[in-house]
Amino acid sequence: MKRLTLLLTTAVVLAGCATTTSPTGRRQATGAVSQAQLNQMGAQAFAEAKAKQKLSTDARANAYVRCVVNALVAQLPAQQRGIAWEVALFQDDSANAFALPGGKVGVNTGIFKVATNQDQLAAVLAHEIVHVVANHHDERITRQMGTQMGLSVISVLVGGAYGEAAGQTVGQLGGIGAQAGFLLPNSRQQESEADVVGQQLMAQAGFDPAQAVDLWRNMQSVAGSRSPQWMSTHPDPSNRISKLAADAPTLQSISQQARAAGRNPRCG
Repeated sequence: MKRLTLLLTTAVVLAGCATTTSPTGRRQATGAVSQAQLNQMGAQAFAEAKAKQKLSTDARANAYVRCVVNALVAQLPAQQRGIAWEVALFQDDSANAFALPGGKVGVNTGIFKVATNQDQLAAVLAHEIVHVVANHHDERITRQMGTQMGLSVISVLVGGAYGEAAGQTVGQLGGIGAQAGFLLPNSRQQESEADVVGQQLMAQAGFDPAQAVDLWRNMQSVAGSRSPQWMSTHPDPSNRISKLAADAPTLQSISQQARAAGRNPRCG
């Protein structure tokens, strides 16, 4: 009965999933949760972050971050533009920022140590916003749910044939293999995509796309030791810097056109 229940549950979840196309043309598995559920989870996580972390009261810094976010959001497709985007600046020395479904953007004051001008801050925030508009949260949840259920089914089947201990061992080893060979590479794929599309977005908003390269060089200079790329959710810093540097010259013309059309951000 347990075996049958797992198989049926997996079938129901997979049936509810869909194949969509990312901004770079990559095929995505999405749909394990609805957009309304994603927005609710994003709002809840954002509310918890604001309740637990100290918010910056620096009016100038808050206006600076909102200005950059507003300039980027103005270049999104109409559906994402229509979201009531909310920004919170946290008093935290770590160089971090995030964006959540439902249009929630969080920035730590520590990001100013590596994003030393508005263009570099735009590179950070465009990257994070792309995670939202490219359905990366949906994709990651869908893949994780599918992987977990698939491993549960395999574990039960092996356990039924060779004993419970064997089933548990297969489940544990399978989890390690899925993390290294499936879930982590997918996360790196998303990070690379957010780099590429984020650099395009910042250029469309009138920011200097070459500053994305300087940002990641700054990030690399302050970063400590990191895991090998195959064990990390993020691409190797030198690889992402090379890609951003290669794309910057082409995107300069887009940025120049944006500024000629009046999209010339003056955030600080």
